[in-house]
Formats: sequence, C-alpha cells, structure tokens
Amino acid sequence: MYFENTGLENIQVDFTLLDDIMSRHGLTKEGQWDYERVTYDRKFIVREGTYYLRVFGYAITGDIDAGDAVVKLMKPVVGKHYYPHGVEYGEDEHFPEHLIKSCVEVLKAIKTEIAAFEIKA
Repeated sequence: MYFENTGLENIQVDFTLLDDIMSRHGLTKEGQWDYERVTYDRKFIVREGTYYLRVFGYAITGDIDAGDAVVKLMKPVVGKHYYPHGVEYGEDEHFPEHLIKSCVEVLKAIKTEIAAFEIKA
C-alpha cells in the first residue's frame, strides 16, 4: 500500500543527511542500495504479521556509494512479509489500522526533519 500525499515524494536531500535522519526514525538501508538507488526499511512485528515500511530514493546527482549524492525520494509504501517469498504490497493485502497509524506518524516526523534541509530544484 502506497502512502499518498506524505510530502516526502519528490523531496531532494543530501544523502548523508538523509541517512542520519532515517536512522533516527528506525529506518535502515542494510544492503538495499547501489550506486544510484537506496531503500530504507523499518520492520514492524505485530500480532497480524511482519510488515515493512519502505522509503525509496534515487540519486539525481553524485553517487550513493561514495556518499556524495543528492537523493530524490519516492512514495513510501508498506508491505506484508511472507516467508519465504518476500514482501507483498498489493491491494489484496490487509494492513491493520494501528500499523498504518504508526507508519503515518513516522513519515510525518521524517518529513518535518527533512523539510529544513530540502534542496530546491
């Protein structure tokens, strides 16, 4: 399920700063990055299952691996993990209301912090 109108989509921000902000809010990139793209995850284990809040971004200048990128963020998404197949984001998935509320709160907090450092195109 994609989160609409979070204010995060299309924000441009320095990668090093983004990495720090995401970390403070429990989102990690683990091995999900390359030279041009990055994915931040926050894992939620709740009664209904295991879910991941994901924020995707890609470098519009510089290199993520070198740490000198300016990253443009995309729509955040939440998906349910199914072992051993992976994470499903589909319309057929049920996402508990308390989970969605928690995700929205995290995304709002991230937006508030990033807003002060947004790079205007």
